[in-house]
Amino acid sequence: LVLFFQAPHSYTSEDMAELHIHGGVAIVDRILEVLSGLEDLRPAEPGEFTRLAVLNGRMDLTQAEAVADMIDAETMAQQKQAFRQMQGALGELYEGWRKKLASSLAHLEADIEFADEDLPGGIGQAVLGEVTLLNDEISAHIRDDRGRTLRHGVEVAIIGAPNVGKSSLLNYLVGREAAIVSARAGTTRDIVEVSLTLGGVPVVLADTAGIREAGDEIEREGVRRALKRASEADIRLHVTAFDTMVHADEIHSGEAHAEEANFQESDIYVANKQDLGATQCPPNIPDGGFYEVSAETGAGMSDLIEALNARIKENFGLAERPALTRTRHRIALQAACVALERGLERAGSDMELELVAEDLRLAMREIGRITGAVDVESLLDIVFRDFCIGK
Repeated sequence: LVLFFQAPHSYTSEDMAELHIHGGVAIVDRILEVLSGLEDLRPAEPGEFTRLAVLNGRMDLTQAEAVADMIDAETMAQQKQAFRQMQGALGELYEGWRKKLASSLAHLEADIEFADEDLPGGIGQAVLGEVTLLNDEISAHIRDDRGRTLRHGVEVAIIGAPNVGKSSLLNYLVGREAAIVSARAGTTRDIVEVSLTLGGVPVVLADTAGIREAGDEIEREGVRRALKRASEADIRLHVTAFDTMVHADEIHSGEAHAEEANFQESDIYVANKQDLGATQCPPNIPDGGFYEVSAETGAGMSDLIEALNARIKENFGLAERPALTRTRHRIALQAACVALERGLERAGSDMELELVAEDLRLAMREIGRITGAVDVESLLDIVFRDFCIGK
């Protein structure tokens, strides 16, 4: 089946044909062989069709990046984020900021160029107020960590004393024997990482070494890594058991680890080995933060998984505003904020408004680089270098 799309009603806004064929390898290879023998036909470069779509104004750079994200998506949340970005939500957000800056810049330059004219008073101050609000909005977007977790996964660390069943808990959650389980305490010396999907969001689950006053150098290094991973994790599962009862704020020994030991709102306290005995909820654990389970029998595990899903969705799931998922975007937005903050500082120091205007112009340029409103040619190779062959 051959479908012809007449410009501009095609993916690239150019005349375009699509071949819909059976998926057998031999058939595909034969058709490619025939096509390659035709005059003026060649295989597409990686991302070439999408590149043409950008050059022809069919989509902006953020939408082009979303095509690659959709191809690489492994979870429902990643697919939804990519689809939203393909529809233009992220590009519209950035373009809206750029237009606000353009408006502010125009008013500021009018105040500069026509200072002696009969213009309304306070234009400059009004512009600076708008720029302050915009800078706050962009800064909040940069701080939003949902994009990182959507791309790289929510970091969940399983921590606790030796022999409380941390590795058994990991194996149950991932549904396979990913970590060695032994009755001997201190079996896990290094961090065991497993990737999975919870709540439609990618998750990196880390089983860490048992935290105690270690006897040998290797175990001490394992404890150090466990503490470091615990401090960096988005969510921590504090695991204990009735036969090795340790309070969450006593898991880490020594004042040097007090910060890592603090029970955070997103953390969950897990009393394992329910099949061997009951455990009372420690004091100061918030409602919904304590679960009795048995990784051996599966008792209570469904409630724990449901709670973990809820925390991931609440803190790291998709929100109404599109997420910041690309390092390229982050770098440009950070540069824009630096320019805006410098301009606001200059304005507060009664420096020449021409310098303030130049800072606004630089910020506007940085935001325009994200969507391709400026410097599109120089950015195309960067954007399309990771594309698959073809689309």
